[in-house]
Amino acid sequence: MSTTSRYPAGLGSLFFAEMWERFSYYGMRAILVLFLVDQVTHGGMGLEKGEAAAIYGLYTAGVYILALPGGWVADRFWGAKKSIIVGGAIIMLGHILLAVSSDVRSIFFFGLFCIAVGTGLLKPNISSIVGSLYDKNDIGGRDAGFSLFYMGINLGAILGGFVVGYLGESINWHLGFGTAAVAMFLGLVNFIYANNRSLAGKGEKPTRNPTAALLAQPPTNKGLTVAITLTFAGLVGVLAATKQIDLFSAVGLAKAMGVLIVGVAIAFFLNIFLAGGLTADEKKRMVVLAVLFFGAALFWSGFEQAGSSLSIFASDMTQRQFGDAVIPASWFQNLNPFFILVLTPFVAKFWITLQNKGVNISVFTKFGIALIMLGLGYLILVPAAKIGLTGVKVSVLFLTATFFIHTIAELLLSPVGLSTFSRLAPERFTSQLMGFWFVAASLGNLMAGLLAAGMDTESPTGLPDAFTQMCMTSVAFGVALLLLAKPITKWALNGKEMLEESSTSH
Repeated sequence: MSTTSRYPAGLGSLFFAEMWERFSYYGMRAILVLFLVDQVTHGGMGLEKGEAAAIYGLYTAGVYILALPGGWVADRFWGAKKSIIVGGAIIMLGHILLAVSSDVRSIFFFGLFCIAVGTGLLKPNISSIVGSLYDKNDIGGRDAGFSLFYMGINLGAILGGFVVGYLGESINWHLGFGTAAVAMFLGLVNFIYANNRSLAGKGEKPTRNPTAALLAQPPTNKGLTVAITLTFAGLVGVLAATKQIDLFSAVGLAKAMGVLIVGVAIAFFLNIFLAGGLTADEKKRMVVLAVLFFGAALFWSGFEQAGSSLSIFASDMTQRQFGDAVIPASWFQNLNPFFILVLTPFVAKFWITLQNKGVNISVFTKFGIALIMLGLGYLILVPAAKIGLTGVKVSVLFLTATFFIHTIAELLLSPVGLSTFSRLAPERFTSQLMGFWFVAASLGNLMAGLLAAGMDTESPTGLPDAFTQMCMTSVAFGVALLLLAKPITKWALNGKEMLEESSTSH
């Protein structure tokens, strides 16, 4: 297999477009809460920490949820390419509004809304174009390409966090927001430049002329779609009327978002599965995607504990004093994107090498190993946390090893999941199902909160038990996926990862 087929020409353009978009997103996100809670006299908004955290949670959850309508707009009306361009322009507008909002809160919050809407349009559709660069059965090349694309995401995240974070905290909040707008402008220019060159013919508007393949497919059931939508809306209304969720405050909306995420995910899946006019083979592949969605949500529920338990471990139990210098506890969070940048080329080459040797590892096996490695990463910290409770600071090598193992696990699951969703999704629903994949991360964050609520992760004394429980949970589900790999692959994919030619025609 040639390098060109591994990394098609358009992949580089998509890499940099996504890198600059992630620069703007993670850069702005790094200073958002800090700006919201900072005193008005210092240029901030002066909000209470609880309200600021609720706004942050609503914003990040909204970005993931809006990936679903963003994919729907592309699949039904604009196509992926136009959706990306419009989304990028809306993101840039949002950052500009944040930069010029000064003390006008309505402008600031409208800017946040614009960024969420724009990201919902851009993120699932740029991933679907990456998938369109590869043949359906080029599993190794596709996984390698998404691994490289994933590296762009993390490179943008690191650069954005450092640059926007520094400018916002040290000079002026609004300068930081403005820099994020410039980054998005660069990403948009890069994508538009590639539009008629390396990406020509990719992500165009959906055709209005039905092909023979489309005519052969069962018709969609619009009545069932309406019924599912009304049922979901009715459930939300009942929950609001019985005061199970509060839709009229930032904190209440943040708590309600968890219920809404689960409901939207279930309603969305059932709508496509039952009312989307799928063939029998497509329905089987949808079941595969549902299992992977659940596996990804479980993975992120453990992975996202890094923001609480691992931060406490770094702050209270890790030896961070080196001579006269002290390593900030927050810097350990950069180990994950750093390891992604270092390891991605090796992981990408690994997938290509396996395929060249005729070996294709089941996606369920990859997910299962990822969950097991997630658990092993926490297992390393169990004895270290017990030592830390004695008052002895442990070596930075413990936390470094955990982040290293978790990063390998992430590279086994996240880019592979993107690759598989783009490959197995029915073509007329590709962008929508890419949006569905991103909802798994949102649901994972919700599950992380539920797990944390049942464990003492807010103080050092509870960390050994918390790490043990997260290890056991992750390993158990990982082993379950390994055991299910062969029977599910046999049932849904005829015992092999390759798709039949009739399923891959464009």
